[in-house]
This record gives sequence, structure tokens and C-alpha cells, in this order.
Amino acid sequence: RLLVDLVELAAFGSGPILLVGETGTGKELAARLVHAVSRQAAPLVVVDCTTIVPSLSGSELFGHEKGAFTGADRARAGAFAAADGGTLFLDEIGELPLELQAELLRVLQEGTYKRVGGDTWSRTRFRLVSATNRDLEAEQREGRFRSDLYHRIASGVVRLPSLRERDEDVEELFGHFLAEAAGHELDIAGSVVMLLHERAFPGNLRE
Repeated sequence: RLLVDLVELAAFGSGPILLVGETGTGKELAARLVHAVSRQAAPLVVVDCTTIVPSLSGSELFGHEKGAFTGADRARAGAFAAADGGTLFLDEIGELPLELQAELLRVLQEGTYKRVGGDTWSRTRFRLVSATNRDLEAEQREGRFRSDLYHRIASGVVRLPSLRERDEDVEELFGHFLAEAAGHELDIAGSVVMLLHERAFPGNLRE
């Protein structure tokens, strides 16, 4: 059902997609699937929102001009420029600081942006896929996430299930990763299977 939803949203629409799921449930893999099905001309650009420093005004997103801040010894294109004509994947968008949420909203509404330290407006157009492990509706109520931005990024919402919800897949997944590590398929002892099914796997596939 998850794959059907993703493919339908990617192939028959152009709106932004929000992927919701715990860590390790495969959100980046889902974003790569959306990009492949969308058949965008430009590449998929991945941005980890947990690494964006607010004091640099989102240089990773907007890019910057030479001398825009200490250490900016040369101009740099940001994610908005790199994703033009392609797909922009904002991983853990719930971690984006409020001031940068407002700037992102402006880009999504107007399709234009300025590099940090620059005066020239540039245009960009991309397919937006965002992901979060947070409850963004609760974050809105707490004032930590903008409601207007949420409605801009969540044209289609797809929730990725945890391993606890798909216990029947645990044994098959374990066998796959074990064979990948060993270079060939191996039999799995019954006691190991029992142990696997007893685990909660809070890290999901990554664990």
C-alpha cells in the first residue's frame, strides 16, 4: 500500500510530498523512489536539516557570495540552485529553525531566492519531498513549526511503518542483510528467529 501511494503521488501529481516515519524506516529510499518515478531532468539533492546552522542564514539552502560571512572565501551555489529542474529532499524538516522555515516558505510560494550576501534574485523550480520523525501537527500547536509551511509541504502525506508494525518482515530482512554481509545465503537458527521477533527494533531497518 505504501509503494502504491508513493508511485501514484509521484507519477500522477507534482505536489510536495511529506514522508512521516521513525528513524530507520527508509524515508530517504522513499524519496529516491519518488525522484525516479517523477523522471525529473535534474538530480535529487539531499539536505539534512539537522546540520543547517541558523547563524549562516541557511547558506546550505540558498548558497552564498564570496565574503558573505567569515570563512566564505568563495561563492557557493546552494541546494535550491542544485535542485532546479529536479527533486529537493529535505530530511528531518521538523528540525529546521523557525526563521529558516519562513524563508523556505517564501521560496516555495514565489520560486525565487537570493544567495546569502547577494542582491540578485534567482529562480528555481523543483519537486519537494520532505521527511520527519516528528509529529508536525503537535509541533504546530507548540509553536515550533509554521502551519502555513506545513500546508505547503504536505500536499501528499505518506507514513512509513515501523518494524514493530510489520513483524512478519523481520526474518526476511534479517536474512537479506546477513547474506549481504556473508556473501552468500545462510540458514537462520530457530532460536535466532525467536530472538528477532522478541525485539522492538526502535532503530528499525538501520538497527
